[in-house]
Amino acid sequence: MQTSISLRPPRHRVQRRAVLWWTLRSLLLTVVLAGALATVYLLWDASRPWTGPAALAVAALGLAHTAAVPSWRYAVHRWETSAEAVYASSGWFVRDWRVAPISRIQTVDTTRGPLEQLLGLSTLVVTTASSSGAVYIRGLAPADATAAADRLAEITQDTPGDAT
Repeated sequence: MQTSISLRPPRHRVQRRAVLWWTLRSLLLTVVLAGALATVYLLWDASRPWTGPAALAVAALGLAHTAAVPSWRYAVHRWETSAEAVYASSGWFVRDWRVAPISRIQTVDTTRGPLEQLLGLSTLVVTTASSSGAVYIRGLAPADATAAADRLAEITQDTPGDAT
């Protein structure tokens, strides 16, 4: 008897700290891009007619993005693992809902970049036999990501098939 797997909203939210992580990433990108344009503006006189307005536009758009998107993403991002599948919902403008059946899972990993480590966050990466690529569940507590990875590794070992 095979269980039916459907596209449905996952149960769990990511950690609230993910909002700070997304905010810092957005701010960092804004500072780097606006800073590069400002540097060109200061060092190359002939570029001033376009680099000044471009730097201001990048700064304004980056700050607007930083103010709105992280909270929006938090409202949308969800995840869940079960004995049948991994469910993930992500995105902020374009919503991506993914269901990865356990029988299609090839590898399960956790990753932690420097900023994630600083904020006590982790990413669960579930690689499947799918042309859509891996399922990334970002913004998890490290203990949650590790527990989910361990549980999925156990379930996949007990699942018949070769994930192809």
